[in-house]
Amino acid sequence: MPAPYPNRTKEECERRGCLWDLPSQVYQSCPMCFFPRKSGYISTSSIGNTIKLEKYDDVENPFDTNISPIFFTWNTIANTTLNIRIGPSQRYEPKIDIPRESFQTKESFTIEQSNEIGVFSFKVKRISTNATIWDTSIGGMMFADQFIQIAAFLGSSDLYGIGENTQFRLKHDMMAYITWPIFARDESPPSVFNATQHYSTSNPYGTFPFYIALESDNKAHGVFILNSNAQEFTTGPAPHIIYRTIGGMLDIYFFPGPTPENVVQQYLALIGKPSLPPYWALGFQLGRFGFKSFDEMQQRISEVQKVGIPLDVVYVDRDYMDGYQDFTLKEGWEQLPTYIKHLHDENIYTMLIFDPSIQAESAAFERAITAGARFLEWESEDEVQREVQDLYPLARNTKVMLGVSWPDRHVAFADFSASETAVWWQNEITRFHKQVPFDGMWLSMNEPSNFGTNRAFPEHFDDPNHPNITTLKCPLSGNNSKFDMPPYETYNVYKYNERYLSSNTLCMLALTENGKLYDTKNLYGLKESLITKKALQAVTSKRGAIITRSSFPSSGQYAGHWLGENSATWYDLTSSIVGIQLFNIFGIPFVGADICGYRGNTSEDLCLRWQQLGAFYPLSRNTNSRGTIAQDPAIWPSVAKATLQANLFRYHYLPYLYTLLAEASMSGGTVIRPLFFEFPYDEYARNVSNQFMWGSAILVMPYVMERDHNMEPLNSVHGYLPINATWYSLRENDYGVAAQSGFASHSSTINEFLPVFIRGNSIVPRQSPRATTTASRKNPFELLIALDAKWFRRAAGLLYWDSGDSIDPFYEYRKWQIAYLSSTTQASLVINPAYPQIINAKWFRRAAGLLYWDSGDSIDPFYEYRKWQIAYLSSTTQASLVINPAYPQVMFILPL
Repeated sequence: MPAPYPNRTKEECERRGCLWDLPSQVYQSCPMCFFPRKSGYISTSSIGNTIKLEKYDDVENPFDTNISPIFFTWNTIANTTLNIRIGPSQRYEPKIDIPRESFQTKESFTIEQSNEIGVFSFKVKRISTNATIWDTSIGGMMFADQFIQIAAFLGSSDLYGIGENTQFRLKHDMMAYITWPIFARDESPPSVFNATQHYSTSNPYGTFPFYIALESDNKAHGVFILNSNAQEFTTGPAPHIIYRTIGGMLDIYFFPGPTPENVVQQYLALIGKPSLPPYWALGFQLGRFGFKSFDEMQQRISEVQKVGIPLDVVYVDRDYMDGYQDFTLKEGWEQLPTYIKHLHDENIYTMLIFDPSIQAESAAFERAITAGARFLEWESEDEVQREVQDLYPLARNTKVMLGVSWPDRHVAFADFSASETAVWWQNEITRFHKQVPFDGMWLSMNEPSNFGTNRAFPEHFDDPNHPNITTLKCPLSGNNSKFDMPPYETYNVYKYNERYLSSNTLCMLALTENGKLYDTKNLYGLKESLITKKALQAVTSKRGAIITRSSFPSSGQYAGHWLGENSATWYDLTSSIVGIQLFNIFGIPFVGADICGYRGNTSEDLCLRWQQLGAFYPLSRNTNSRGTIAQDPAIWPSVAKATLQANLFRYHYLPYLYTLLAEASMSGGTVIRPLFFEFPYDEYARNVSNQFMWGSAILVMPYVMERDHNMEPLNSVHGYLPINATWYSLRENDYGVAAQSGFASHSSTINEFLPVFIRGNSIVPRQSPRATTTASRKNPFELLIALDAKWFRRAAGLLYWDSGDSIDPFYEYRKWQIAYLSSTTQASLVINPAYPQIINAKWFRRAAGLLYWDSGDSIDPFYEYRKWQIAYLSSTTQASLVINPAYPQVMFILPL
């Protein structure tokens, strides 16, 4: 029984046919009232892959009457992904455009049905090993109109995923009963951490009902539930999992892997692969909210450039807006268009922030009404807040739901699921882009967020910068309250003091083109991202960059994501490491946290270490809020020095990062990888949270604690290098030094870069760094070849390259597969174009040469020396570089 269940007494529990027991000493967080295993539905008939289920009446649904009959159906996608659907006919389902394809492997699942506990249950089993990964004989399946629940015993305790939540550990604690709410909400990530709680169950901006589990034989599988209503997962001992939602269907997908990377590829084949950001978006990005003037912004950007820090993107927050209104330019910011053109001359790009709310007394709203654009509406005339509506002539005769946001007057929220809105939105972007030639769009407040819902006053009441206006009031009682006050409101509500789904957002009965906000709210940011990408590319004829605060599975097709309004604390730095790994699992690899923290005042040491870490975020951005101190890296000489070093390292390896992002876009998969993705057999790697990898080759070991337990400054990082791999340092001060596998402390003083390693068997493309990505791209390529420690040493890698900003990155591009093999007698480097039909080369190209090397000053130059014969041959299908020692008896292979 859900823990927040009201009137939770022994008598009420047993009256409903449930069991009552006080928490044990071992599992003190367990619920006192719980369903018996014999609860749920009974199978009555079947046809093919469909089973008819009738409700079992001895145990009641505590929140509503179970629907009966419902149907259990299953099928496979390309003999790989298993899809189970449970529910009645004609239920709401998310209206999203996804491929529903599969990434094929040799693994698959089968279903085993059972009535052994007196009610219907099923098991999902891996065919190759007969291992059970899901077993619903735990009982408790419920399916009412507004309360749906399914529970299962799991085949593994190694569980990763579910979000968006703030977690400080990557692997779930399956020894405690923890409920994870999932509901897009304007809720800043909390800075919560203590010795016993390594997570926060608050639910920030996104919705991701997806997890990966590792089985006892190291095979991985994934489970995804496609549902857009308010929902939650409870994880706990046995191990087991409970999923609850208050609408829609149970549309469950099982991905067989068998590797963690395969699971993500299968998940992305279903929901859609992430788009490739433009190359410039991988450069360092800088901004803040709260510049007192345009001149101050210009000065801070100039100061960063003066100290030589590579910079590619300038973010402009709401400071540029007139009264915080979209598509307007504030007095005093008239020089912004000219400044952006100046930045373009320096190969620096600009991102502007946009909100989904439009002031009801504005030219943009008038153009929207004229164009027939749609906004979220009240369901009926009698629900409209007339005291608000009648203030605005343009809204007076409409049912548009007016709320409160950053502008001074009430706002309307665009319905991005309507085609008419898409046309108007593109027209507004086109109009404003002619005035301000921005390059990318930063989409915020799109949960959607509304200030002060159901409260007497909005947050900015009596703020001298805002007039006092009436807040939005939702129906919390009476005939219209079933959506804003459902029978079970989920943990999204119960963990907060205000027990309303509509808190900080719009009323759940608001109408969109695709249904009530009750059903579609979690899709709002996805829908905005989709039409914004189309509009931006139509306006600029470039790929463009978009980042969104609210996201849903498949959002990665259209936008990247930043982890929201974090705080300037070491805890937030730590949780960001888990956050970027989770969003790579969720299918949005272009992700990052606000470096140095968004809320609160940062410190010099924290900002220095965060700039080092942030150089490894795919989205590397420093920005903070108004009312806080300036924190751009030029503020402190020590931070400027560390940021210069970190950014030069990042820019050096951007060809590799771009290749990883391109591979994720073409084939699916991750860019930032948890260690267990590459080392699933390593028990220690399964438990590592505060380290991560770029692809398969580069391992990053961030500095996450300012002081040790004795409050002394830390000058090292204690970390883990997985066994059965060879590792070399990539830092300048110990470059190429082999590192011992296992747990160890690695020096990282305030003047040193964080520990970063390359894995043996890897080939990584790179370029010498310059002040911008545009300049860096003009430098020659280098191939860093890291060998393992075996007699025959092998390495492999990839390089993807294109124009960097074409709308279709896979129309004209180059991709090379690189392989290296060496022994004591020969070294061979083979470079093959992965798509030879687009390689413009002569039939056969040959070259040859020699290299002689010795100490440079020995008496006999031919006693100890090295001499290599080098041959190169290329055609339209292959390029081969062979390096043979001319005197193999004196040959040895350097590790790097």
